[in-house]
Amino acid sequence: MKKWIGITVGLMLICGSFATIGGAGEIQQKLVEESVLEQVMRRGILRVGMSTFVPWAMKDKTGELIGFEIDVAKRLAEDMGVKVEFVPTKWAGIIPALLTGKFDVIIGGMSVQPGRNIKVNFSIPYDYTGMSMVAHKELAAGFDSLEDFNDPKVTIAVRLGSTAASATKKFMPEAKLRMFDDESQAYQELLNGNAHAVVGSAPTPAFYAIKNPEKTFLPLADTFTKEPIGFAVKKSDYDTLNFFNNWIRVVQAEGWLKERKDYWFGTQDWESKIK
Repeated sequence: MKKWIGITVGLMLICGSFATIGGAGEIQQKLVEESVLEQVMRRGILRVGMSTFVPWAMKDKTGELIGFEIDVAKRLAEDMGVKVEFVPTKWAGIIPALLTGKFDVIIGGMSVQPGRNIKVNFSIPYDYTGMSMVAHKELAAGFDSLEDFNDPKVTIAVRLGSTAASATKKFMPEAKLRMFDDESQAYQELLNGNAHAVVGSAPTPAFYAIKNPEKTFLPLADTFTKEPIGFAVKKSDYDTLNFFNNWIRVVQAEGWLKERKDYWFGTQDWESKIK
C-alpha cells in the first residue's frame, strides 16, 4: 500500500510540474503576442512619438519631417521591414500619450531620468546631450556664468516638461521661469526681448546665436549638464526593449549613428532644406 501511495504521489507531482511548465509556456506566448514588437510587425507600421525641435526633428520647405531623430526612426523602421508613422506630440504630454497607446515608442531626444524611468523603460543610450544657453545681448550684457542668471530679476524661457526646465530650476533656482509648449516659442520670446536667456539641449542654442548675432550670444563656453538619450517604451515589454537595445548596438558599431550625428549637429549643410 505504501508503495502504491508513493507512486501515486510521484505521478501527481510530475503531472503538476508539466502543468506548471505548460502554464508558464502559455504565459510566455501571451507576453510575446502582446509585445509592441509583435504588434508592429503584424501592423506593418512603427508609430513614433516625437516633438519638433532643431535639429532633432523639424519640417523642411515641403512640410516633411527631417532631423537626427527622424533619420534614426526611419532607419529603425527600415531595418524592421515596416513603415514609419510619426505622431507629433506636445512634450509635456508625450509620456502619458505613450502609456495610453497613441504610439509605440518615443524617439525624440528624451534624456534618461529616474523620474521618467519610474513610468517608462528606456533603451540603452543612442546619444548624449547636455544643456546649453543662449542669451539676449542687451538684457544679459556682461553675463558669463550660471550665477549671473541666478537672480529673481532674470527671466529664462524653456520648453514645458523638458530637462531644460528641471536643469534651470536646479542650477538657477532664483531666476523666473517662463515655460512654453513649443521650444520655438521660447526662442521667439528671447528674440522679442522678453527673456534674458533660453536654456535648451545643445547645439540648438548655438544655432540661434549664429543666426541672430545682432540680438543673441552664448554666455557659456560649454554645456552645463551631460545627459544620456534613449528610446522610451512601456513597462514590462522586454522583447521590444531587447530588440531596440541590440539595434542601437548594431548601428553604433557600424558608425552610422556617429555619421548622422556629425551631419545634423556638426554641420549646417541641412539649413537650406528648411529655409
